[in-house]
Amino acid sequence: MKREFLKALAAGAVFAGLIAGGLLLGTKPGQAANDNNGSQDEKQMIQTGLAFASSAGISLNMNGKDPDMVGLGSYLVNVAGDCNGCHTNNPATEYTTPGNPYLLRPVFSGTKQINAATYLGGGSVFGPLPGVDNAHPVPIISRNLTPDKTGRPEGGNTLSDFKLILRTGVDLDHAHPSCPTSGTAPANCLHFPFNGELLQVMPWPNFQNMTDRQLEAIYTFLSAIPCLEGGPGEPPNRCK
Repeated sequence: MKREFLKALAAGAVFAGLIAGGLLLGTKPGQAANDNNGSQDEKQMIQTGLAFASSAGISLNMNGKDPDMVGLGSYLVNVAGDCNGCHTNNPATEYTTPGNPYLLRPVFSGTKQINAATYLGGGSVFGPLPGVDNAHPVPIISRNLTPDKTGRPEGGNTLSDFKLILRTGVDLDHAHPSCPTSGTAPANCLHFPFNGELLQVMPWPNFQNMTDRQLEAIYTFLSAIPCLEGGPGEPPNRCK
C-alpha cells in the first residue's frame, strides 16, 4: 500500500512538472492554451473583415488596394467597432428591413444586410450642444466617411490628415468653432466649455491609441467602399 501511494505521488509530481514546464500542454510557463500568435490573430481578423463585408452586402472596390489592409480595416470598422452605427443617416436605416437582426422573424430574413444607401454616409443627429450664449443649441451631425471623386475617404482627406484627426480629434472642417468671447457669434459655434476645434461626440480619445497600421487599414477600407452623396458640409456631386 505504501509503495502504491509513493508511485502515485511520484506520478503526480511528474504530471505537475510537465504542466509547469509547458511540456504536456505545449505552452510556456505563464501562458494559456492560446498560441498568442499576433500575426495569426491578424490573419483571422482580415478573413473575418472580408467575410463580414461580403455577407453584409458591402460592395468593395479592391483596385490597387492591399486586400489584407482592406480586410483588417473592415474588421476594425465593422466588427471591433460600430462606425456605421453613428455614421449612417439614421439608426433606423442602418440595415435593410429584412436584414435587420434586431427584428423578429419573419420580418428578419435571418441574414444580416447593411443598407448600402446609407452605409457610412453620415447624417445621424447627436446633441444638441449649447450654442450661442446657451440659447441656440447646435446639433452635431455625423460626417460622410465614404470616398469622394478623388477616391480618398472622409471628405477627400489624405492618410496623414486622417491619422491627425484620429490622433488629436481636430476638426479640419471647422464645422462648429468655439463661440468668441466678444463680438458677433456664428450660429454654428459651440458655447464654453466645449472646444470647437475638436470633434464632439466622435470617440477619437479611444481611437487615438490605435497603431499606424490599424489607422491605415481603416483608411484603406473606407477608400474601398462606395461613394455616397450628401452629408454635412459636403458639396454636391461629390462622387462625380
